[in-house]
Amino acid sequence: MTARAWQRMLSGRRLDLLDPSPLDVEIEDIAHGLARVARWNGQTLGDHPFTVAEHSLLVERIFGALKPRASVAERLTALLHDAPEYVIGDMISPFKAALGLDYKAFEQRLMAAVHIRFGLPPVTPEALEKQIKRADRLAAWFEATQLAGFTEAEAAKFFPRPRAAWAREIRLAPRPITEVKEALLARFATLAKAMPGHRGA
Repeated sequence: MTARAWQRMLSGRRLDLLDPSPLDVEIEDIAHGLARVARWNGQTLGDHPFTVAEHSLLVERIFGALKPRASVAERLTALLHDAPEYVIGDMISPFKAALGLDYKAFEQRLMAAVHIRFGLPPVTPEALEKQIKRADRLAAWFEATQLAGFTEAEAAKFFPRPRAAWAREIRLAPRPITEVKEALLARFATLAKAMPGHRGA
């Protein structure tokens, strides 16, 4: 019996995990999946999990604070920086490292399909990748100290400490899955409509 290498989405799409096609990528599937994947393996405070969808919104917000003149395409790239996790889940960094380069290549193929589907370059330019990674690590600081039980001293060993004035405005409160999903879809729609040559997702 041949092993199945595709994932059936609620949209009806069948995404081939070994050779993902942009034609099988839908933002509704991404938002639905990311709103159900918990960050920190679910070890966060609150009645609701802090999901990858919520994290994606936070990273895009921080990225915008770090780079106020960022283009719409750059902000959309930041919003979708963890999009492959709608299929593969949120693996903690040590586990990704243990799996090695094959996992990274697998993740990159999924990301390329997502980017092509929404009019972004298949591969994120290195400079932009670094800027988004910085926003990602700053987001992890807020999550660690506000939700995951880290003291500030402990968090400082692993993540950069935010020192800008805007950092004081970030207060995290995990929201219900449906609410987070709709928030991600709404933010995506706003950015996608502002993309050059937009004709609808």
